[in-house]
Amino acid sequence: MLNPLLLPELREMLAERDAAGLRELTTELHAATIAEFSEGLTNEETWQVLDHATIERQAEIFAYFPIEKQVEMVQGIGKERMSRLLEEMPPDNRVDLLKRLDPELVEDLLPLVAKAERHDIRLLLSCPEHSAGSIMTTEYASLPEDISVADALNRLRTQAPHSETIYYIYVLDVDRHLLGTVSLHELILAKPTTRVRDLMQRDVISVRVDEDQEEVAKKMARYDFIAMPVVDPDNHLVGIVTHDDVIDVVVEEATEDALRMGGVGTIVEHYLDAPFARVWWKRSVWLSCLFIAELFTFTALAQFEHAIQALVALALFVPLCISTGGNSGSQAATLITRAMALGHIHERDWWRVLRHELLMGVALGLTLGAIGFLRAVLTPKSILGPVNPWSLALVISQAVMIICLWGTLVGAMLPLMFKRLGIDPGYASSPFVATFVDVTGILIYFSIAGMYLTF
Repeated sequence: MLNPLLLPELREMLAERDAAGLRELTTELHAATIAEFSEGLTNEETWQVLDHATIERQAEIFAYFPIEKQVEMVQGIGKERMSRLLEEMPPDNRVDLLKRLDPELVEDLLPLVAKAERHDIRLLLSCPEHSAGSIMTTEYASLPEDISVADALNRLRTQAPHSETIYYIYVLDVDRHLLGTVSLHELILAKPTTRVRDLMQRDVISVRVDEDQEEVAKKMARYDFIAMPVVDPDNHLVGIVTHDDVIDVVVEEATEDALRMGGVGTIVEHYLDAPFARVWWKRSVWLSCLFIAELFTFTALAQFEHAIQALVALALFVPLCISTGGNSGSQAATLITRAMALGHIHERDWWRVLRHELLMGVALGLTLGAIGFLRAVLTPKSILGPVNPWSLALVISQAVMIICLWGTLVGAMLPLMFKRLGIDPGYASSPFVATFVDVTGILIYFSIAGMYLTF
């Protein structure tokens, strides 16, 4: 969020070439705070602020800029300067940036980067999108198993400045196979002469480099890890996924599910920054499909035109009954989709879900049906005409009960069905469920009415 108080001060410091003030600002404040305060500056002004920090500090601040701003800033500076900045950036952050840049620019930049970083960049760029490899970092601490705790701590002092976290240390053999893990806490408390192999946990929980990032997030949440080792098919350690990257994944996946359930698809940019035409297209396509589907509601109502003309009271209760199915279906779809995202249920649990929602639908239907019964009984005689209020109440209550049950079952089963077909369950969205139940609900409503009323 733009900070309007510091922005004029920043611009004044730039105008007055206050090098001491800018150097103090870039040194003393948290990198994320500096990035936030610089949001209102032009790209050129932002680079002028960063010029007063060391290259290491520049890389730290740069990583907190929104990815869109990073791309804009890269395209406006020299390649040599950017190559130095890339060398200092965390591996996962710089790969996120490079994936957004023009491939030709990336190929021009890589030869200017040090050989070790260049190899690391190509490795991470080769990982599949949305996989564990695409969000991992290669900056981790490792130890051999045959050294003492005293030697291990000495080694960690040299590795710490270049590691993203040293809370977990990974024990490797000469071929970098992952043998076990040991925590810094355990090393500090152990006797200096104790061997690492006597402390390490050999039952290592890891993820494959090609494993889906959402599964990685679930596994880290399940075990409450700060970092998770990433291995290749031969159990070589290739990197680690840290908690901050998992938070980004959780936010990304939750946003994606929410947008799909709203019938919008995916929007990467911030809401107000996204191109108007793109947002219009994503929203209009889905709304148009739903609108066309809703036309079947008109067709269904037309089939019962004579009933509506004969008994006006029936038409008055159509919105009440139909909205019941849409609401109950949307509610069930949201609950089931969320439970699937958290890993609480899977496609194989469809029978348990069906039984649960069948009972829930009956209970909800009875509750809403009772309310509908009371409202129908109180309908004024001027509206009822020749209709017996008790007959109308039976129609409304039973229609509400059955439509509520039907909507609940549809909303619960569609996400599971979509998942089974390889379609994202998020597409079984509230608008989709509501539209489907609207059309079928009309048929249910008038079919029940025909059983009790003469028209």
